[in-house]
Amino acid sequence: MTFFSIKKSLLLCFMLFCCNAIAQIPDSIQTETKEDNVKYPILQIKGLFQARYLVGMSKDVDVNGLHHSDESGVSNNFMVKYMRVQVRAQISKRTEVVALANLADFKNDPKGRVLENAYLKYTFNPKLAFTVGQFRPWFGIEETYPIDIIKSLDWSNQYTEFGKLGWTSFQIGLSATGQLQLGQIPFQYAVSVVNGNGKNQVNDNDNGKQYSTRLVFGLAKKYNLNLGLNGGIGEVLSKKVYAVGIDLSSLVQFDTKWSLDMQLEAKQATNHPLYFAADPETRPSNPDAYLIRGAYFLPNLRYEINHRNLSAFELSCRYEYLDTNFRLNSNPRQTITPMFGLEFLKNYGARIQLGMQFDRYKYQIENTSQYNNNLFIIQVQSRF
Repeated sequence: MTFFSIKKSLLLCFMLFCCNAIAQIPDSIQTETKEDNVKYPILQIKGLFQARYLVGMSKDVDVNGLHHSDESGVSNNFMVKYMRVQVRAQISKRTEVVALANLADFKNDPKGRVLENAYLKYTFNPKLAFTVGQFRPWFGIEETYPIDIIKSLDWSNQYTEFGKLGWTSFQIGLSATGQLQLGQIPFQYAVSVVNGNGKNQVNDNDNGKQYSTRLVFGLAKKYNLNLGLNGGIGEVLSKKVYAVGIDLSSLVQFDTKWSLDMQLEAKQATNHPLYFAADPETRPSNPDAYLIRGAYFLPNLRYEINHRNLSAFELSCRYEYLDTNFRLNSNPRQTITPMFGLEFLKNYGARIQLGMQFDRYKYQIENTSQYNNNLFIIQVQSRF
C-alpha cells in the first residue's frame, strides 16, 4: 500500500467514524413539542475596522518585507487592513445565511477579493450541521476564530501559506461539523471538501478536489486543554497532494483577573503551487518532492482591569518557523512577534496594539522578500 493510500484510508476512517456516530442520534425534530414564536428572518449586522501604522526598521527593506538594493522601498505607511461588514440572516430555526465582505480590498484590484464568507448553514442539532458555499474549512486552530480576536498582529505565516495551498482561509465547497461526547471527553469534528483554488472563483481550475478532516479532543476541562488532529488529501491538476497537522491549545485561568492562553501548532503539506511553477522538463514527477513545513507557538497573558474605559491588557509573543521547500531548496524563515495590547471595550470591541515583527532567514536573497527585516507596528481596531 502506498503512503498516499494509507493517508486516504485514514481520512475515510475518520469520515466513517463521524457518520456512524451521527447515524445513531435520534431525529431531534420528532421530540419537539412546542411551536417557536420567533418571527423569521432575523437579521444581524456586524463589522470590524482595523488600521495600522508600519515603520520598517531595516535598511533597504520596505514595510512589506521586500528588499530594494536601489533604496527605493517605502519604509513607513498608514494602511486600512480591514473594513469588514457581515450580514447574518437566520431564516429558520435551523437555517442561516451569512455574507462577509472586506471593503478595504477595494483599494486593490477587487477581482477575486472583497467577498469573503458567502454560505448557507443548516443545523440538524449540535451533533451535525452542514455548510455550503464560500467559508473557512477547519484545518487548525486559527480557522476557528475571526481576525478581530486574534492574539497577535495577524494570522501566522503558516496559515497564509496553507491558504495558498487550498487547505485554509476562504474556500468554496461543503463541510459537515458537529460536537459529540466520547465518554467523558468532549469531541468536535469537521469534514470538508473544497475546490482548493481560493475564494471568489467562477470555476474550479481542474476536476480535482481537496478533502480534509479536523478532530478536536477536550483533554482537560480545568485547563481548557484541547488536542487537534488535521489530515487532508486531494488532487490538483491530476497530481496527488496531502496535508497533515497537529495542534494544542489551552486557557489557564489563574484567578478572576489573570489568565494565560497558549497555542502550539505544526503542519506539513505538498507545496503544489511551487511544484507547478517549476520547469516541467526538470522537476520530479512526484510533487511531494516540494514540501512545506511550519510550526508556531503563541502564549498570550491577559489581565482584566475593568477600570472605567480600560477593560484589560494583553502581552503576547509568537514564535514561528516556516520552510516552504525544505527538501529541495531549504531557506527557513523564523519570525518573532512580541505584542502589547490595551482593550477599551469588552470582547475586543476597541483595542490598540503595539509591537515588533522580527524576520530572520537562513540565507538572505537581495531584491526579494527573503531578507532579514524588523518592523514596528501600531494597530487600532473596533468591532461593532
